[in-house]
Amino acid sequence: MDESVVLEEGPWTHRFVGANGSRFHVVEAGAGPLVLFLHGFPEFWWAWHDIMTQVADAGFRAAAIDLRGYGASDKPPRGYDGYTMAADVTGLIRALGERSATIVGAGAGGMVGWAAAAFHPKMVNRLVVLGAAHPLRLRAALFADPRGQFSASAAILKFQVPRYEHVLTKDDAALIGELMEHWSSPEWAATPEFADYSYRCRQAMQIPQASFCALEAYRWVARSALRLQGYRFVKLMQQPLSMPTLQLHGALDKAILPRTAQGSGRYVTAPYEWRLIPGAGHFLHQEAPDVVTGEILRWLKTPA
Repeated sequence: MDESVVLEEGPWTHRFVGANGSRFHVVEAGAGPLVLFLHGFPEFWWAWHDIMTQVADAGFRAAAIDLRGYGASDKPPRGYDGYTMAADVTGLIRALGERSATIVGAGAGGMVGWAAAAFHPKMVNRLVVLGAAHPLRLRAALFADPRGQFSASAAILKFQVPRYEHVLTKDDAALIGELMEHWSSPEWAATPEFADYSYRCRQAMQIPQASFCALEAYRWVARSALRLQGYRFVKLMQQPLSMPTLQLHGALDKAILPRTAQGSGRYVTAPYEWRLIPGAGHFLHQEAPDVVTGEILRWLKTPA
């Protein structure tokens, strides 16, 4: 596969923007206040193609990116730590000509969103997180809930195995499809929409170096656990968030359990809302796009 598989045409514009020392693939639509969309694993910018166009039509500048190492963005061998990926986001906000933005992140992108909001609060107006616990809440649950969150994270723990990226991409990235099916609701996993989305994600993960880069972010979490860098990250993440935060979570999420994510509000001192989406799994932006779009637009238009 090459990067052309993610350059889908539509009512948007493809751009390549330099930020934080790397080049990022950005897909834009609309004009107005900036809303920056961050995808999760094993996705790419296409995760937001439907929602971003509706947000753009509502009077906002919607920009969906390929995270560092994914899709058509640069794939450097380093830089997958929480600090750098948070700086990628705020660097992109500046590179797009804005002083601040609303961040909408799903899964791993939601984790990056939590970090960007904690480290650079003046650059994040509002935060919307889907299917992602606050990093410290997830860290605590891995130790305190061995039969729950630790067991649910078993597949991700295998990412620590050297060269596991080759396991992910063999047989047309069959394991990617299996993980997506397991993390999704049974109803959505049986639809043609899931088959199409899974196929696109499997293709994108077969772009050279994409699978290695995707796993490096998870490997950094494990490597840093007993290092000074990880200790500093934990201390910085204890800073309460000062921007309005909306947290949406699928009731059937098997990757990040609802009970793990629900405790994240303790790290927010600004207005905060939690909403559990019935019948949705980990990819609720795909499984319940109308509900998610409505919630995002409501949050964007609610006075601070």
